[in-house]
Amino acid sequence: MENNEHIVYMLKCADDTLYTGYTNDLENRLRMHEEGKGAKYTRGRGPFQVVFRENFPTKEEAMQREHEIKQLTRKGKAQLIRDKLKEVMQFEKTKEF
Repeated sequence: MENNEHIVYMLKCADDTLYTGYTNDLENRLRMHEEGKGAKYTRGRGPFQVVFRENFPTKEEAMQREHEIKQLTRKGKAQLIRDKLKEVMQFEKTKEF
């Protein structure tokens, strides 16, 4: 069965660094990072907090986005996280309860 969820995510590590990755199963991928079986970079840097997430219809689009994010400076990544947070907050305000 083809999983049609392609996710680019950013983790904030315990040492305050950021890690950007791609997965089609974020829950499982986070578990792998926590167990030290994820990326070499994240080993020993947990616990982690997901600070950014974007979904894409295809793996190609997700991989391209992951590459773009990895080219950003830390400041650029922080801005991306802030922009996404603003978007979420706006969405929350417009929802009717």
